[in-house]
Amino acid sequence: MRFSVGLPGVTRYPPILQEWEPSMGPGDFQTFSRTADELGFDSITIPEHIVMPDEMAGLMGAFWTHAFTAMAFVAGATSRITVDSSVIVVPYHQPVVFAKAVSTLDLLSGGRVRLSIGIGHAEKEFDAVGTPFHERGKVADEYLAAMVELWTADKPEFHGRYVDFEGVAFEPKPVQTPHPPIWVGGNSKAAMRRAARHDGWYPWLITVDQLPQCLDYIRSQPDFEARARPFDVAMPVSLLQVDEEHRPVEAGGSGRPDTPSGKQAIVDAVGRLREAGATWTSVPTPPSRSLVEHLEQLQWVAEEIIPQFR
Repeated sequence: MRFSVGLPGVTRYPPILQEWEPSMGPGDFQTFSRTADELGFDSITIPEHIVMPDEMAGLMGAFWTHAFTAMAFVAGATSRITVDSSVIVVPYHQPVVFAKAVSTLDLLSGGRVRLSIGIGHAEKEFDAVGTPFHERGKVADEYLAAMVELWTADKPEFHGRYVDFEGVAFEPKPVQTPHPPIWVGGNSKAAMRRAARHDGWYPWLITVDQLPQCLDYIRSQPDFEARARPFDVAMPVSLLQVDEEHRPVEAGGSGRPDTPSGKQAIVDAVGRLREAGATWTSVPTPPSRSLVEHLEQLQWVAEEIIPQFR
């Protein structure tokens, strides 16, 4: 089992925002990133929205950074840890330009990039970037295929509905071969089928009891056996207490277990995830009053929880 941790201060998502995060400065982001790296966490996750529709801003907040810019900052401040776009909406990003950004960061970081993607859900956000909302699944699949072609082909060529190129050279190629891992986020059957074609799955609001059945479905897809790399599943120890529309729900509601507290309860919860098929997780920490206190809690996770699974 491997362990990820979210970068604080890069979103102001109400369900998890802590009071001290809006006051973080450049040195704080560097301190957090370097500390997570030194403590042995395996990845730092950074989500993204480009704009937030007014009707969703109250539930989700308007403050979300550009994921790949933040990932480059974190990669430059660290030496070992993976930087993960968890998750980035692929249809928002022109694929030839985005493929260059991914391969550049993979080169400069020494192969420490993971591309975790979704297809999005906010129609007005698609309108703002000029991408057709109702075609977003097809757009995402074609963008990913075009990027893989650029990363892996000596003479890349692609002819699709949304992307078309030939007679071009593309370098640098990514350090990771054949390319950085692509993980797919979401809890729909379509998201699971898309994950089966790639390298991993980020479940959204899936419980540990539901996980084995979902993985059976993923493994049953014809594309799953054609993959050449291990398949990862990243599932947090505790689920966000929100519904599909990001509305708050009561702790333990909708069949979701309460957040475990204390060493043994957390170790047991991670163990259940591992037995159900998860390969990556993140461990909840209590609300903190400062960055210093938050880093102390991460140190506790690094000393008391992570060694149990190494």
